[in-house]
Amino acid sequence: MAAFCKGKHRWKINNLLRVFTRNLTGKCEYDLVVIGGGSGGLACSKEAAQLGLKVAVLDYVEPSAQGTKWGLGGTCVNVGCIPKKLMHQAALLGTALKDAKKFGWQIPGSVCHDWATMADAVQNHVRSLNWGHRVQLQDKKVKYLNLRGSLVNEHTVKGLNKAGKETILTAKNIVIATGGRPKFPVNVPGAAEYGITSDDIFWLRKSPGKTLVVGASYVSLECAGFLTGISLDATVMVRSIALRGFDQQIAGLVTDYMEAYGTRFLWKCVPKRVERLASGALQVTWANASTGSEEKDTFDSVLWAVGRAPETKILGLDKLGVKLNSETGKIIVAADESTSVPNIYAFGDIGEGRPELTPTAVKAGKLLARRLAGHSTELMNYDNVPTTVFTPLEYGCMGLSEEEAERRHGKDGIEVYHAFYKPLEFTVADRDASQCYLKVICERGGHQTILGLHFTGPNAGEVTQGFALGIQCGATYSHLLQTVGIHPTCAEEVVKVSITKRSGLDATVTGC
Repeated sequence: MAAFCKGKHRWKINNLLRVFTRNLTGKCEYDLVVIGGGSGGLACSKEAAQLGLKVAVLDYVEPSAQGTKWGLGGTCVNVGCIPKKLMHQAALLGTALKDAKKFGWQIPGSVCHDWATMADAVQNHVRSLNWGHRVQLQDKKVKYLNLRGSLVNEHTVKGLNKAGKETILTAKNIVIATGGRPKFPVNVPGAAEYGITSDDIFWLRKSPGKTLVVGASYVSLECAGFLTGISLDATVMVRSIALRGFDQQIAGLVTDYMEAYGTRFLWKCVPKRVERLASGALQVTWANASTGSEEKDTFDSVLWAVGRAPETKILGLDKLGVKLNSETGKIIVAADESTSVPNIYAFGDIGEGRPELTPTAVKAGKLLARRLAGHSTELMNYDNVPTTVFTPLEYGCMGLSEEEAERRHGKDGIEVYHAFYKPLEFTVADRDASQCYLKVICERGGHQTILGLHFTGPNAGEVTQGFALGIQCGATYSHLLQTVGIHPTCAEEVVKVSITKRSGLDATVTGC
């Protein structure tokens, strides 16, 4: 006990010495301390270290309400992009098996999916990424600390481990990249007690069974989509519209396809309560605004996808005067990712007005590191960021939605070229392609600069990524017409598109 007390006093004294030394000499232990070990924080810390800065990164995962916890790498690696895409792939393979018979494959007996096998494979891959990130930090001489970080002042960070032991770090600059976590509705009894979120679904050891997914975000639709694709019963409860912030014509095509694919939708419904029955099933009661009635059904799992909250509450920002948006709780940042307090920066999902996307956080983090190291003055460009929603019929987009283009330029100031097409691989398989669609939104005058591109169909992410470069470089509609398509591909339909919405002509592609 005496030895423990001596040790306890020793680290307290060491922490006080760090602060005292900084106050006395003006020197800090680190050039940069990053709070948050997600994709953005890791990219920032590694880039800074490569440029000669002494860097530490703090990362600590608070378990979800259901106790789920994971390793280094943040949301994308552990409970977002990576496991989501792999489970989406599992669903696509299920569809491919059905198509295979039409292409001559003889598949004996019935085919079924085993959740445990898939989950084990996905989780093992994620763990390998966790380990890989730790190795990369070590190789690049970044100090990794599994600590819960908070701010003491503009040059000092306090870290706590799970046992409550405190470590003090001083730094010339501090970067906050803690991202966000899923929210539970506060006015629905039983929501947090019995429900799960995207923080849990990818780490379940057993199948979630019949699942109600509450919410209409891309997280909701992606999860419901892959659950349906592996032959589970999935229902999506939507309060108002799907994919808010995305092009609404495309959103309608995506949900139409999902309904035809087997996902059930409860439109204009709001959950009231969740109760566990004696059988173990979850009974959900909701209000249906369309009928004015109260309805209920039972499910094995309830997945909440009703938004995300920034991880700012435990950072001690209020004590330092770091300004937040009072409605969103996100940190208000300038174009250079600086906050209202000198030497403190923030980027990624936690920044107000920033896209909640991994690639933007990674790029913003690297550019910030270069500026802090004095190697560059380049700022992150948040315009024309491409993205893809990995629903059963994938949706890739870049630039403005049709609604936003009309708002900015007026209905008579834009030209929308569009086409309904049928992927060649859908033909022999006799699959419905009525929601496979693309539109290119352009300025109506001048060179017809492309303002937005929207594409639903197979491999939408791959298609959109290719065109993103051209649009980023100022591509025009005439540039599309000058581009030779690759035949037979879905992507070639983009460079062939010629029918305008204004014309009222049938936009169905009928041949070469």
